[in-house]
Amino acid sequence: MSQRNTGVTSQVVNAEACPVREVIDRVVGKWSVPIIIAAAHGPIRFTELERVIDGISRRMLTLTLRNLERDGLLVRTVHPTVPPKVEYELTPVAHELYGTLLSLTGWAERHRITIAESRAAYDEERSR
Repeated sequence: MSQRNTGVTSQVVNAEACPVREVIDRVVGKWSVPIIIAAAHGPIRFTELERVIDGISRRMLTLTLRNLERDGLLVRTVHPTVPPKVEYELTPVAHELYGTLLSLTGWAERHRITIAESRAAYDEERSR
């Protein structure tokens, strides 16, 4: 432990992080972000999500949609048609999250070259 952070213990860190860790893990999951981005422009059907999100399996899409709905980030609407039409739409909380995701992706875009250069320099230094 650093001399400057003598008051910080793993118990303190875990106690403060624990309540939000599960939420953050869900939100930044591999498939949650693309689903939130896809649904940000209005209701979207399961098959549309399946088509626009590269590499996601039907099972993983189903599980992620259920978890996002359970967390209050998506609303699932079943329209009484044959076959049933099911749409997913962001909740107000998820719209707020979408704005945050746009800020984060903007930051990543602005700094991706700097980060790539830093990684290359780090790797080169370590390979000597």
